[in-house]
Order: sequence, then C-alpha cells, then structure tokens
Amino acid sequence: MSRPTARDRLADLGFVIFAAVFSLVTAEEALAGRELSEQALFYDSLVGGLACAALFLRRSLPVPLAVVLLLAGMFSHFVTGPALVAVFTVAATQPLRVTRWVAAVAVAPLPVFLIRRPDAPLPVFTSGVVYFALVTAAFGWGLYVRSRRVLITELRDRAERAEAEAQRTARESIAREMHDVLAHRLSLLSVHAGALEYNAGASPDEVRRAAGVIRDSAHRAVEDLREIIGVLRAPAGADGGERPQPTLADLPRLAAESRETGASVGLDLAVTDAGEVPAPTGRTAYRIVQEGLTNARKHAPGSRVGVRVGGTPGTGLEVEVRNALAGVGRERAIPGTGHGLVGLAERVRLAGGRLEHGTQGTEFRLYAWLPWEPPRTPSTPGAPS
Repeated sequence: MSRPTARDRLADLGFVIFAAVFSLVTAEEALAGRELSEQALFYDSLVGGLACAALFLRRSLPVPLAVVLLLAGMFSHFVTGPALVAVFTVAATQPLRVTRWVAAVAVAPLPVFLIRRPDAPLPVFTSGVVYFALVTAAFGWGLYVRSRRVLITELRDRAERAEAEAQRTARESIAREMHDVLAHRLSLLSVHAGALEYNAGASPDEVRRAAGVIRDSAHRAVEDLREIIGVLRAPAGADGGERPQPTLADLPRLAAESRETGASVGLDLAVTDAGEVPAPTGRTAYRIVQEGLTNARKHAPGSRVGVRVGGTPGTGLEVEVRNALAGVGRERAIPGTGHGLVGLAERVRLAGGRLEHGTQGTEFRLYAWLPWEPPRTPSTPGAPS
C-alpha cells in the first residue's frame, strides 16, 4: 500500500473536521427528549472525539473502523459523524462485496429499532430514522465516487493503450518505410561492390565508373532516408518531406536503376495515364515493384525480372513481378531481413488490396491487387441527385 501523500492527509483532516462539526451542530436536536446527566454527556462527547481521531485510520483499516463506529453510533450520537465518513470510505474504496457486508451491518439494527421502540417520543424516533437515512446516503455517495474513480481509471487506461498502439503503429510504419527504401538502395550498392570484387582485372576507368555508381547510390540512399524521416516527423495534415513521394510514374526510373546494375528488367506499364492513379495507390504499387526487384537481386541475382502493371478505374490496379528461382550470376546472395513481404502485405492490406506471392513452376511470382476508385463526376446544377 502506498504511503499517504500530503493531499491525502489534508483530506483526512477535512473529514475529521466535518465529522466533529456535524456531530456538534446536530447534537441539540438529536439529543432532544433524552435525559442525560452531565457525566454521561461528557463520556458521550469523549467517545465522539475519539471516533473523530480514529478517522485518521480510515485508509489503513477502513472496514474494521466502519463496523466499530456503526455499532457505537447506535448508542452515542457524537459517533454519527465519524460513522458517516467511515461508511463513505468503505463504499468509495472497497470492493462491492465488502461494501455489501458493511451495509448489511449498518442497516441490520433498523428493524430492531422500529420494533422495540414503537412508543418512543417523536424526536427520538425521528432521530433514529434520520440516522439510518444518513448512513444510506453516505453509502450512496461513496458508491458514486467509486464508480467515477473507476470510470476515470478506465478512460486513462484506454488513452494509454491508444497511445501505445499509436506508437506501435508509428514504429511499424517507420520499419516498413526504412526497409522499402534502404533495402532497395543497399542491394544496388551490394551488386556494384560485388562486381568490383569479382572483376579483379577491371581497368581504372571501369573501377572509377563503378565507384561513381556506388557513391551515387549511397547519396540517394541518404536522401531517401532523409525524405522518409521528414515525412514521418511532419505534423498530421502537413506536406512532409523535401521531395514528393514516389508514384506510379516513377516506375520507369526504378527499372532503369536496376538495369544499371546489369539486371534484365522488363517493364510493362499498361496504364494510359499514370497520373490518373491516386497518389496513395501509385505509391503502394511503386513499393511493391521495388520490393520485387530487391528480392530478385537478393535471392536470384542475374535472373530476368518481368514487371507488369495495369488496370482501369473501377476494376482496380494489378501489379505483378516475376523472376526465375535461381540466378545465373556468380554474386553471393545478399542477406535479407525476412520482413520485406510481411511489411508489404501489411501495406497492401492497409490500402484495401490483397497480396499473393509464391512459386509457379520455375518462377517466383509476386502479385497484388489495389483498389482504384473512378474519379467523381461533378454534378450538373439542376440535375436530379
């Protein structure tokens, strides 16, 4: 159990003052009709003072304190205020099962009081009924405070879970973007570096040309990385990044980069106007082709890669990448993370499409379908809607 804070101590002091003031203010009316000697009144007041002081134990011993004060409150009016605070504490902090048992202890004497004192003077009878009504009200107030506290805790937990989910989603998004961009660039670097490694007799011009391609690819990797980080850091709704994100119109450039490494890449872009494809759909298609070319360089170096992209508005956009299962080059296979297709499947799912991949005969096939909604036609004024 955590130690009470200064705020808790201040609240305890407030409840003690409330209990004492309540007992004193209502004493004259509650004791009307009862003949008490000065000694009895002194001891009654002393018990009430001890009960008020005992309220400082309400956090550590809520249930025993409530039971003792409820029993004492049946015989001493000055214990009524502390008893109300005690039962409120039980209802506000304890489980409902415990609260029900304490409530039963509080209400159990009521039938006995009504049966054994049918001819009691009206002030005495009224005082007893009011006592039980106040105890019931204290329970109700405590249950309300408890339910409100539980609701606030649940809302806070939901907010924390939502924040954690948002952070996890952001991390996954960063991981996908980093993989898609860097895996492509670094695989190009690996191919060019491998060519230098195996071509020991290359002329200085060939070495210089290959080194220039490696340097250019490294610079592009840094620029792509800076672009992705800029987009991820940009506020929601803002145009992040210094350069535009790739679209379907950038596929010829992507294929040309792969051909510069000596790969044989055939691109069939069967879309009349790539600019008509929505930017998110085109970007997803670009990433699919990029991942397909990267995987071909990693797992089947030297094999021919066929890329086909086609579709129409309303029917969707189809993307297919095919390559032979075994490469014909001497390069060592580029290691992979094993998460490329997993991240790609998640990207396609978020775009509302579907992804298929697997072997067909002697080829590996990567296929995706993406939704492509037709553009909305502006309604003519006066035309029926």
